[in-house]
Amino acid sequence: MWKILMMISKNLVLAIPAVMVLGFIAGASGNMAWLKSLIIPFTFLMVYPMMVTLKVREVFAGGNVRAQLITQLVNFAVVPFMTFGIGWLFFREQPYMMLGLLLAGLVPTSGMTISWTGFAKGNMAAAVKMTVIGLTLGSLLTPLYVKGLLGATVSMNMATVFKQIGLIVFLPMALGYLTQRTLISRYGQKTFAQRFAPRFPAMSTLGVLGIVFIALALKAKTIMAAPQMLVQILLPLAIVYLINYVLSTVLGRVLLPRGDAIAMVYGTVMRNLSIALAVAINAFGAQGSDAALVVALAYIIQVQSAAWYVKFTDRFFGPAPVPEPAVQAAGTN
Repeated sequence: MWKILMMISKNLVLAIPAVMVLGFIAGASGNMAWLKSLIIPFTFLMVYPMMVTLKVREVFAGGNVRAQLITQLVNFAVVPFMTFGIGWLFFREQPYMMLGLLLAGLVPTSGMTISWTGFAKGNMAAAVKMTVIGLTLGSLLTPLYVKGLLGATVSMNMATVFKQIGLIVFLPMALGYLTQRTLISRYGQKTFAQRFAPRFPAMSTLGVLGIVFIALALKAKTIMAAPQMLVQILLPLAIVYLINYVLSTVLGRVLLPRGDAIAMVYGTVMRNLSIALAVAINAFGAQGSDAALVVALAYIIQVQSAAWYVKFTDRFFGPAPVPEPAVQAAGTN
């Protein structure tokens, strides 16, 4: 089973669209309202495993300060307002669609930030730090941004949203860290890294696919009544990601060394769609399903674009430095 889950987690480019299609078929063929009872279990399954492998202690390691500052400035001073502006252009009459686009831009970084940085031969340590800092700040600031930018058009109870974020982010984070330390103390760091750590992202993937399935199943009849809705959602999402890639690439080339620049790109473009989806579907009631649909469709563009960007990193930032060969010991040939 683990091999199957790990294979799926490595092929999200195919898995997420396939699950979306299955969810749409299920929702179109019958009443799927009963799936709402599975939202909380799948949310926990989605968030908790990624917290087990989160290297919280990396935040306190020194280095790459400039990259961290630039990353968080883009994440919280640029991207939220950019997504809000694009949302206003496309969804001004559909506030909960605007909410979905805003949520997709509010919680930066995910485990994929680290993975894609590694694939592109960027600075993995910087990516880990960006992930922890971005996740924590994004979770705390999301209710404030939503209230400030959409409070006049979206029905929102601040206490309820903070409570939901506590339940779907900080409680799993605490339990995940406790699990991590328990496993390491019992089996050692090496066994944890080799045996246990690869399994948790696969579990998280199962939760993501479950939530995506539910989101599409609950909105299937709405999509059937207005199929052009998919294009109306995908177009602004594509614009958001394109602007984000261009901005981050330019900043990285001008201001940072290659490894830090690649980490910064993935630390700003990769959004924690799992948490955004959980907030949309748990904190805003029935109307949150519109926001959840936007976030679910963002998975398609995010995963596909991240894979494509890896192919262009050498062109944008130059080839990765080749390690110098070890110096031969004196007296050997």
